Amino acid sequence: MRWNVDIKAEPALHPLLNLIARTGCWDRVCVGSFSEARVVRAQRLAGPRLATSYGTRGVLNLRLRSWGVPAALRGSAVAAQVPETQSGIQVVDRRFVRAAHARGLQVHVWTINEADRMHRLLDLGVDGIMTDHIGTLRKVMEERGVWV
Repeated sequence: MRWNVDIKAEPALHPLLNLIARTGCWDRVCVGSFSEARVVRAQRLAGPRLATSYGTRGVLNLRLRSWGVPAALRGSAVAAQVPETQSGIQVVDRRFVRAAHARGLQVHVWTINEADRMHRLLDLGVDGIMTDHIGTLRKVMEERGVWV
């Protein structure tokens, strides 16, 4: 099982990293936060073995890059964990997925609960879907022949 953990508050940072170290689950946890600075601190404390996703700034810069606009990106992230849309702006489309994959990043989309949206996003090439309806996602994955 793999876990995405969103560090919502600074006081959670050290206990989370201690738990990951104590259990040795470095290869099964991806740490993210809306705060790019918090994710950078987590990575600085844990080192390169900690998988992280982009915060808000990283996602914005990846979106800009997908449109051909130069923007700085942190090289240590392994994923962009994003909403499908934000404030009426499409975040996840073919260009965004292509830009992420070109940098070796996975794209995880949240929170998708409808089968048709799941299919559409998987058709775009997203690597992960976060959902409140695991049964729906399982059915979609079974229909696509990828549920193991």
